[in-house]
Amino acid sequence: MRLGELARQLDCTLEGDPEIEITGVAGIEEAGPGELTFLSNPRYRPAARRTRAAAVIVSPEEAPLPTALLRATDPYLTFARALELFHPPSRYEPGVHPTAVIAPSARIGAGAHIGPYCFVDEDVVIGRNAVLHSFVVIYRGAQIGDDFFAHSHAVVREGCRLGDRVILQNGAIVGSDGFGFARQADGTWYKMRQTGPAILEDDVEIQANACVDRATVGETRIRRGTKIDNLVQVGHASEVGANTLLCAQVGLAGSTVVGANCILAGQVGAAGHLEIGEGAILTAQSGIHSDVPARTTYSGYPAIENARWLRSVAVFNRLPELQKAVRTLQQELSKLQQRIAER
Repeated sequence: MRLGELARQLDCTLEGDPEIEITGVAGIEEAGPGELTFLSNPRYRPAARRTRAAAVIVSPEEAPLPTALLRATDPYLTFARALELFHPPSRYEPGVHPTAVIAPSARIGAGAHIGPYCFVDEDVVIGRNAVLHSFVVIYRGAQIGDDFFAHSHAVVREGCRLGDRVILQNGAIVGSDGFGFARQADGTWYKMRQTGPAILEDDVEIQANACVDRATVGETRIRRGTKIDNLVQVGHASEVGANTLLCAQVGLAGSTVVGANCILAGQVGAAGHLEIGEGAILTAQSGIHSDVPARTTYSGYPAIENARWLRSVAVFNRLPELQKAVRTLQQELSKLQQRIAER
């Protein structure tokens, strides 16, 4: 594709030769002749100046580079769109593989692709243009909207409800039993039936080997546009707001409420029955033990406001020197007290 046509399709301002042939996309340090890359992080400006790429997507304010430029308001988002031009998604022809098992009462919309060894149980409803790749299991009574895509070994449990354009990556499980047990007099644990469904609204994506548990009573709900990364655990009866990101290995204990537009970075852990306010950011490995106010950034364990955490870390790094200074002061004080006592 010529650079001029690429600029038109991406709605960018072109600075350079429109006849340059672009054959692919790559990272700024790996890109070679004929490839397109992008610059959105100032840390990579030195790499941008020495890149071998044919063209770079940059912001309107970025200084000129030795290559052709495509100026875009959001270079990262524009690069994401460029990826789709050069790597379009695989298409799956409608049809049901002979090894798939579909219950007679299941209703599946037009255009569905049901791959090898899938199982769709009784009273399931799936909308138009679904793709169930292979070994996908949909339990009885599940209801799923249009344009559903389930990769191999994804599972949707009984009675769960999924909106339109939901994506389940490999091994994602929606509606597994919540961790609910009541202690008995003899010290053993009595399993509590988990009666409430997990609900995923439109445009939710659950990535590989993440679990969204069903509720003991009520529901577990993931609201519109939220993205849940690999190995995340959403506990029973939790609620996650719209357009929130739960990054790898986040764990939400039961009945956690997370607001809209939040970011929980990798390995954040939240105790149950607490609320994380809208727009909050929790940095990696934060331990959340109480409510987090809206539009704040928290860090550490136990988590505190990020600026306080940074000051605390600075002090912690100086603890050996501070300890030595305190010991010196204690020794001086002891000598002074001894001299006073001898007078």
